[in-house]
Amino acid sequence: GQLGWTADEVDSQLEALLKYGAQLAQQLEFADAAQMSESEMVRVFQYYLPVFMWAVQQLMLHTAEYVQQGQEPPVPPIVIGISAPQGCGKTTLVEQLVGLFKFAGLNAVAVSVDDFYLTHGEQQAVAAAHPDNKLLQLRGNAGSHDLELGAQVVRDLKACHAKGGRVKLPRYNKSAFGGLGDRHTEDRWEEVEGPVDVVLLEGWMLGFEPVPEAVAADIDPGLPVVNSFLPRYNEEWDAMVDSWIVVRVADPNCVFKWRLQAEHQMRSQGKDGMTDEQVADFVSRFMPAYEAYLPKLYKQGPPFADPCRVLEVDINEQRVPQLQVEAYSA
Repeated sequence: GQLGWTADEVDSQLEALLKYGAQLAQQLEFADAAQMSESEMVRVFQYYLPVFMWAVQQLMLHTAEYVQQGQEPPVPPIVIGISAPQGCGKTTLVEQLVGLFKFAGLNAVAVSVDDFYLTHGEQQAVAAAHPDNKLLQLRGNAGSHDLELGAQVVRDLKACHAKGGRVKLPRYNKSAFGGLGDRHTEDRWEEVEGPVDVVLLEGWMLGFEPVPEAVAADIDPGLPVVNSFLPRYNEEWDAMVDSWIVVRVADPNCVFKWRLQAEHQMRSQGKDGMTDEQVADFVSRFMPAYEAYLPKLYKQGPPFADPCRVLEVDINEQRVPQLQVEAYSA
């Protein structure tokens, strides 16, 4: 489906919208919830809030289907996959969803595929096995994740539907080894407590499906190897997703601009940041995957997905949703 409101939906849910809108303003630390700026209003009422309300509807559908199948309670959590390009604001979106679910009395757990990267030693082995493949020298592309670890964590969360259940979530340290990264030792992992109601699984390459090898090779000589890893991602990760949020961009080159902005901001704050040349090199390792896999994801949706369980959010270069909203008048 598309993001947006109809006049009837606004009318019937006005009280809830205002309540959750005020909560969002507080979470986002806006100075005055009653007098938000236009850009703040857009973020709250045309982006985060409608996404949350859609997610609540999906949870209700998920629960109803479970009951209709004659299953015994408690209901396992719904897994909502969030596929969104790097730098588009998905971390902020996920944080707001977690906060809103908590405000509603529900326990949502956010999981990033970034935390399932291989250990430093394992990634070095991948790079050594493919010395001429630029796309596999650093973490990021398919082939640089521990698929079984990720699948096990999601399975454990799906089973954590009773009070007292506990699951440890891996954490990845991107600054280790001079920025090459490494998985934190298990004592640094985060522990979550059940019951879990919602699992938000987010990543820049979730839902990517392989293309014909010749197509991959035409895009980048290193892409066929990356392409060959994708079926396992589809089978082990994507197949566990119940509902999807796909954040779409008209031009993937926005990723470079967004990363550049982030690094400039870090440097202006006195923190270590990449030079413009380093940013260009870093992002260039992901662009072949965007070119190869976004068209199918945007046209057909994620693998195994029911079209009724997919929300598509189109954002522009300013990370603002492009909506087709029915006009509402009081």
